[in-house]
Amino acid sequence: MPSKLRLVDSWVNNTPKGAEWDDTEVPTKLFPGLADRYRAGRTTEELVAEMDESGIEEAVICAGWDLKHNDMSWVLDALDRFPERFHGLLTIDPFKAMDGVRELESCVKDHGFKMARIAALRTLIPYDDPRCYPFYAKCVELDVPISINVGLPGPLVAAAEFQHPIVLDKICAFFPELKVVMAHGGDPWTELCVKLMQKWQNIYYMTSAFSPRRLPQPIIRYMNGSGSDRIMWASDYPLLTFDRCVAEIEDMEFRDDTVRQKFVADNARRVIIGQA
Repeated sequence: MPSKLRLVDSWVNNTPKGAEWDDTEVPTKLFPGLADRYRAGRTTEELVAEMDESGIEEAVICAGWDLKHNDMSWVLDALDRFPERFHGLLTIDPFKAMDGVRELESCVKDHGFKMARIAALRTLIPYDDPRCYPFYAKCVELDVPISINVGLPGPLVAAAEFQHPIVLDKICAFFPELKVVMAHGGDPWTELCVKLMQKWQNIYYMTSAFSPRRLPQPIIRYMNGSGSDRIMWASDYPLLTFDRCVAEIEDMEFRDDTVRQKFVADNARRVIIGQA
C-alpha cells in the first residue's frame, strides 16, 4: 500500500538491465542485495511503478556518473516521457573545464535540470581545487544548487581527505549565494555538518545512502530543532530501496507532522525543484 506521505526522492540513479558492475565503484558489501538489484536492472516504467507503490510522487535522477551505460540518454528520455515525475541532476566533471561548464548550462537551460553534483570519490581532487570554481560560479548564475559528497566514501577509493566537510566553509565564504546540499551523510563529521548549516544559510543536507533508521543523531536533533528546513530525504536508489526507506521513515520520531513532511518532500521541492 502506498505511503500516506507525499514523498520526493532527492537522488535516484539509473540501473539498466543486463549491465555489468564493478564492486569497487559501487559499495555492494555495505548494502545487502545491491549487487542483485544492479544486475536485474529496471526500465523507466518499472522505476515509476516502484515509485507509485511507495507513494513517491517525484524523483531527482542523476546523469553524468555512469559513462559506460550512458545514463545521460536515459535521464533525457525519462524527463521527456515523465516530466511531472522526474527532475534532472548533472554530475559535473572538473576535468572537462569550460566544456563541462557549457554542458551544465545546456542541461539547465535546454533540458530543465534542477541541480549539479560533484563527488570527490570520483574526481580525487579537493572541492576547493581551482578546477571546481567555474562550476560553482555557473551554479550561482543559473540559480541551481550543487550536491557535494561529504564523509568517508563507501566505494574502495582513497578519497576521505577530499570529502571532509570543513572545506565547505571556505567555499561558502567565497560563494555566499551558492546553494550547497551536503550528500552522503558526512559521517564521521556529522556534528561539523550541523555547525556548517548553523553558520551558513545556504547549506543543506540530504540523507543519500543512509537508511532513515541509521541517520546520525546530530542530524535528527537538528532537524527536530531549528533545522527543519535544511534536511531532505534521498534514497540514492538502488543503494536503498524505496519501500525500505518509506517504512523506516514512518517509524521515525519527528517533532510533528510538519517536520516529517518537510523532510520527505517539502525541502526538496523548495531547494532543488524550485517550488514553494
